[in-house]
Amino acid sequence: MLWIGYIKWQLKTGGQDVVRDPVLRDFHNIECRDAVLDYSAKTLRMDEEGKPVTRWDGETTKPHPVTGENVPDESARREIYDYENPKPAVWPEADFIVGNPPFIGGKDLRAELGDGYAEALWAAHGDMPKSADFVMYWWNQAARRVAAGAKAGGGGRPRRFGFITTNSIRQTFNRRVIEKALSGKPPLSLIYAIPDHPWMKSADKAAVRIAMTVAAPGEERDGVLAEVVEENGLNTDQPEVRLAARVGLVGPALRLGAKISAAKPLLANAGISSPGVKLHGSGFIVTPEEAQRLDFDRQAIGHVIHPYRNGRDLNQKARGVMVIDLFGLSEDDVRDRYPAIYQHLYDTVRSQREGQARKSSSRDALEYFDRWWTFGKPRQDLRVALEGLTRFVATAETSKHRFFSFLPVSTRPDNKLIAVANESATVLAMLSSKLHVVWSDAAGGRLGVGNDPVYAKSDCFDPFPFPDLTDKPALKARLDELGERLDAHRKSVLDKHGFLTMTRLYNVLERVRALEAGKDNAPPLTEAEKDIYEAGLVGTLKSIHEDIDAAVFEAYGWPADLDDEAILERLVALNLERHEEEKQGRVRWLRPDFQIPRFAPKSARAAQGDLALDGAAVETGGKLPAFPAGDRKAQARIVRELLEGAGGPVSADELARRVAGKNTRAKIGRVQDVLDVMEAVGQAETDSDGRYFLGG
Repeated sequence: MLWIGYIKWQLKTGGQDVVRDPVLRDFHNIECRDAVLDYSAKTLRMDEEGKPVTRWDGETTKPHPVTGENVPDESARREIYDYENPKPAVWPEADFIVGNPPFIGGKDLRAELGDGYAEALWAAHGDMPKSADFVMYWWNQAARRVAAGAKAGGGGRPRRFGFITTNSIRQTFNRRVIEKALSGKPPLSLIYAIPDHPWMKSADKAAVRIAMTVAAPGEERDGVLAEVVEENGLNTDQPEVRLAARVGLVGPALRLGAKISAAKPLLANAGISSPGVKLHGSGFIVTPEEAQRLDFDRQAIGHVIHPYRNGRDLNQKARGVMVIDLFGLSEDDVRDRYPAIYQHLYDTVRSQREGQARKSSSRDALEYFDRWWTFGKPRQDLRVALEGLTRFVATAETSKHRFFSFLPVSTRPDNKLIAVANESATVLAMLSSKLHVVWSDAAGGRLGVGNDPVYAKSDCFDPFPFPDLTDKPALKARLDELGERLDAHRKSVLDKHGFLTMTRLYNVLERVRALEAGKDNAPPLTEAEKDIYEAGLVGTLKSIHEDIDAAVFEAYGWPADLDDEAILERLVALNLERHEEEKQGRVRWLRPDFQIPRFAPKSARAAQGDLALDGAAVETGGKLPAFPAGDRKAQARIVRELLEGAGGPVSADELARRVAGKNTRAKIGRVQDVLDVMEAVGQAETDSDGRYFLGG
């Protein structure tokens, strides 16, 4: 790669005459082999009868005999191999390491590379988060090599490394790899980074956005952050991309300024936010007409058939679909009480789950097939948190604009929505403020060809330090009124004008802000944008947001003219201050009546405070789930669901308090046993304090 770059530089600066034969010299250092995994033998996996273990090839389908939909063709099989004595691949000596590793998302490693290879990879690279993308194994190994060279001293080799990756390198699990390298012994620094860059001629290749990073030894060395400010002609032979560079400390999120990765999850926000349900089967989704047909005795709609919303529904136009939710029912219950629904799911979801179980022998896939009539991830903790509420706050996980809306509690949120189990309009206003949007954009990273912000609850919501409104009743009332007005205004204009969407409203709002700020090259509103401005009353929307921002700045006691970097610095400092307070026993709960019985240490429950964000106390009526002593499968399911809804990493003792019964040593031990197994198979991971969070 370097040699080809050298030739291109010669052609560009001196013309073809300066290039001498041989065009490519043989340096005897090109090796065609696996770059991240070594092993002593590759053998076919055999079953108990000595026959090769196979799985569905993941590609071949056939029409279902009843529905006609494409389902996995079970006859198309792929053999599974085991890799003996796996260990990281040994790389040759070099001064510099550069590359563009293959991209496979962490969640797709098993499906793309096979069970045996994925398991060997995880075993060989035990220091890697199981959910990290494939490219990060190159990044991590290069970081280890450079750190080892620096530790050896005397100008050790290699001296630095650089990679092209997708821009998902800034996502949570990938970012942890970078954080570890930057805080290692010896530490590395990012000396050059481009967080988001177009992939040239994307019409001919994968439509992705890429990131570039260069790391070298040294603690908190200043680096160059180059950001794209203009791009044109990307699908031509002469693309133009203009970068603007700044110098400073480049953090793991590929940003300058406040070290937002240092923020800690706050107990104050525990158990309140969660991704929505994950179906693992399209057959659960039905139209209202299909719902009426399946509900011939009028007992299902409103009980096991509910409105359903995903990110596109929130950002664009709601599809108006519903979802079949049979959580808590056994297979016999469904067959006896809802026979039409049972048959519908048997013909649609069961075949999908069976195909996935054949394709992958992971514990999740097998359990999903075992309970094929229920959602793959039903979010038990979220259901408990929502009990007693009439509405909750939701935002799309990936969205061009960050906004929050109320949804009725009867609505089932999709996995790509982040649900906040709070019905307070004050909380909606705070989440909608500039301060939280700046925080979430910095903490959550970006994704995809649209380079859209991602709202990861563990990074964006759990550590966010909400302002304390104790002794500020007038300001709380003001924020409550503004939150209600914001939600009502948007829903009103969307109901009146069918061509409006939330994305269109906020597209025009951003255009208006740019024009009023006098940004260079900002053209006037187009006729289409003027129509949206008038119909959506975007000027009024802008005024509501400005009032919210002013009130939230006042709630924090900060000047209203802070720039983004100053906002982040103050929020990170406040987060760390609150974290220290919580270690001393003071927790500023968001929903104290719900949270204190579940998350507060017993010794501290009597002395807990709150942020005075809620109105009347909410009666949840939620019961803690049972933890059957002899049912290991049920134990594993409960622990996994509790981890999914936990507000950050938790210990075995903390998880044991979230299931029914006295918190005895025996119960804590059973929870610990489940966690140990989950960690061994990559379903759970631990932080530096030994607390657990959900893995890949």
